[in-house]
Amino acid sequence: QKMFSFLSVAKGSIEPPKFVEISYSKGNTNENPFVLVGKGVTFDSGGISLKPSASMDDMRADMGGAAACVGAIFGLAKLNVEANIKLLIPMVENMPSGSATKPGDIFTARNGKTICVNNTDAEGRLILADALCYSSEFNPKWVLDVATLTGAVAVALGDAATGVFSNSNALYNDLENAGSHTGDRVWRMPLWKHYTKKVAENTAYDVNNISKSKGGGSCTAAAFLREFVPEKCNWMHLDIAGVMGPQDDTPYLSKGMTGRPTRTLIEFIKSQTDRC
Repeated sequence: QKMFSFLSVAKGSIEPPKFVEISYSKGNTNENPFVLVGKGVTFDSGGISLKPSASMDDMRADMGGAAACVGAIFGLAKLNVEANIKLLIPMVENMPSGSATKPGDIFTARNGKTICVNNTDAEGRLILADALCYSSEFNPKWVLDVATLTGAVAVALGDAATGVFSNSNALYNDLENAGSHTGDRVWRMPLWKHYTKKVAENTAYDVNNISKSKGGGSCTAAAFLREFVPEKCNWMHLDIAGVMGPQDDTPYLSKGMTGRPTRTLIEFIKSQTDRC
């Protein structure tokens, strides 16, 4: 499938990468599916751009996006919701080694765009890029990706809400309504061309996996992802890095990782099927 962006993250690990495709088919056979994409980094050391050792053990939860999507599919099945859904999960470890990707390496994504990897700890967007490209194979009604993508979104929103970036006002409004209903809220973040310029203006390659300037890290990450969304496709990116972890001030959540925003995803997809 020429997913060289995805495969670049796996180069440092002895564990082989997996690209998981799950089909949920309870809708009309002639209806195009919704596509979910979940980030599945099973451990993120940062690669050559190594993370600090403190709290690195939490990076076993860097597959929180994939887990939330799987949980949503499970919930929809229990509720017998009539829908067609494709769930795509690129799964990989991000590890340092002699064979790992080095800062400055350039790879070609599935859609032919070249990516300069200037920070190997910005790996989630690299695996999502190829998964978003692949989603075009299903002619989806919309594409929604869920990822523990940036610490910057936690700085912006804390653990109060999931940060959302979208090219569709209608789609975001439906998600916001779902979040209000479940109590697991979302908040829209800007997806301006201002941020695209920070990752896509270079003559030697098409995009950089990090911004050339500081600030707006979650926004530039979303701008990077938009470069790989199928043309004329409604899309939302959910950055859940701020809501994935343990939260003592939310009494209905058990100890450990929260599974957020699974309930909002279920409510949102139910609203989409009611409309179809």
